[in-house]
Amino acid sequence: MKKVTLLFVGMMFATTTMAQESHGSGLLDKKVASVELKDMNGNGVNTADLGFDGPVVISFWATWCSPCKRELNTIHDEYIDWQDETGVNLVAVSIDDEKTKNSVPMYVNGKGWEYLVLMDPNGDFKRAMGVNNVPHTFLLDKEGNIVYSHNNYAPGDEETLYEEILKLTKN
Repeated sequence: MKKVTLLFVGMMFATTTMAQESHGSGLLDKKVASVELKDMNGNGVNTADLGFDGPVVISFWATWCSPCKRELNTIHDEYIDWQDETGVNLVAVSIDDEKTKNSVPMYVNGKGWEYLVLMDPNGDFKRAMGVNNVPHTFLLDKEGNIVYSHNNYAPGDEETLYEEILKLTKN
């Protein structure tokens, strides 16, 4: 019995260590993937050429994802101040599929989001960025390098994101 318990603990430690190492050396310090998406008006946008002068937050979300909506609504309350202070821009990438993508504009307009909202109904950008579940947030420097990545949302995560944005803009 003790051998099984020790083996189990060892496996958990190894799994945790491998997950931390892959996160640390995964997408960080790589460029954002180049995928052609559509905005809510049907205009094409290449994700590698968003055309912003400052840092960019890319947040993958869906209308059926409660934590996603909490995160983006919380950021919305601070977004204008963040932009004024840091020049950051947020791009909300909806992974809603063909069945639910029509509810995206209603939700976004109803909440008054000032973000660029892109549609990824086939999950091409999601796959290219290694997103397994939402919400998943990336911070890019002005050259399009991924400098921060965070999965899931808990209250206060937006403060950590803001601190990362501040670090980036002070360099």
